[in-house]
Amino acid sequence: MKKLLFLVLLSSASFAQRPQVFITGQVPEKVAMSSERLARVEELLNQKIAEKRIPGAVVFAARHGQVVMDKAFGMNDVEAKKALKKNDIFRMMSMSKAITSIAVMMLYEEGRFNLDDPISKYIPAFKNPQILDSISKKDSSYITHTAKKEITIRHLLSHTAGIPYQFEPHKKAKIPFYFSVKKETIAETMNRLAALPKLHEPGERFTYGLNTDVLGYFVEVISGMPFDQFLKKRIFEPLAMNDTGFYVEDAKKDRLVKVYEEIGKEPGISPKANSEWTDYPISGARTYFSGGAGLTSTAQDYAKICQLLLNNGTFNNKRLLSRKTVELMTMNQIGDLNVRDHKNKFGLGFEIYTETGHAKLPSSVGAYQWGGMYYTHYHIDPKEDLILVVLFQVYPSKGWGIEKQVEQLVEQAIID
Repeated sequence: MKKLLFLVLLSSASFAQRPQVFITGQVPEKVAMSSERLARVEELLNQKIAEKRIPGAVVFAARHGQVVMDKAFGMNDVEAKKALKKNDIFRMMSMSKAITSIAVMMLYEEGRFNLDDPISKYIPAFKNPQILDSISKKDSSYITHTAKKEITIRHLLSHTAGIPYQFEPHKKAKIPFYFSVKKETIAETMNRLAALPKLHEPGERFTYGLNTDVLGYFVEVISGMPFDQFLKKRIFEPLAMNDTGFYVEDAKKDRLVKVYEEIGKEPGISPKANSEWTDYPISGARTYFSGGAGLTSTAQDYAKICQLLLNNGTFNNKRLLSRKTVELMTMNQIGDLNVRDHKNKFGLGFEIYTETGHAKLPSSVGAYQWGGMYYTHYHIDPKEDLILVVLFQVYPSKGWGIEKQVEQLVEQAIID
């Protein structure tokens, strides 16, 4: 019994003392991962590049804090024959949501609000939300009724507020789809959004949408700081995330990865035409801070966010969240609802693997993740003490699933 107790205490101690910096220069076998099996990731990505499904990729994976893969493959710019580098900058799109959620929960830990407070307590325009009854295909006019209850901060974090993406009333009201190059702010647009209809009663369904953009403005209201400055001072600087922000500095714009798209019936990528969809990080007014989709970053920088969560709220000897808060964020917050048809659950910012999700891929129950529209993905597996960041830049893509193949191969490289 004493020996068993000693082993339990030893295990708990090692779990609590996860590295505060990434360990490099060691072979993967040092943390019970197979170099031979990890090489299959390289084979897969080189194959997809040869098939012209992606122009290139950066992969960062670490177990027990030791980096087991940190590599770039293919091209940043195919036409210019510019090789992709490990520190190149990607449009993270919806991977921004995890960082915004962390910001919200940092303020929650300061006692600034309760998760079940109505958002209208802090942003009055959200008072008495209107629920959509019908909408005209002719002119997008609509009929609504007043919701039975208020939208809470928990609803926004768990995407159960009824606020969608790609909604005609949003377009009519000129709500930015993801980001904006115009001279506008999240304060202006989120107050306009508040008056628009919601798809269902709060908490009734999982509806992925502009919830996290609302939360970005909420952070401004609660903290009294511009959202970009809050993230910089409270998250990016403490974690030494020096290449992360809403807009790319002129001195770094050559590192911004080119966006490609798959169009037509035949497989193959072509450069996406320059537009707001590709140029927003380096052009325009640079005044709009989308908490749901606006951040740019590198694989190495974003891996620090993943390791922070895996470390139960601490990295670089900086504690941003408590262990109990991370536990709260990564437990099921949507009850019997499911994330789309995946039958996975959602916490306060993350999709969480259930038994059903685990049966589809060799991950772990309780692992959590999300991705971005331009083909970016992260995966955190606490049971295996493993993180993974996989970055491409292809939109639209007919090749969705490559990131899951990488996740599968990395998980299957575990040999203990």
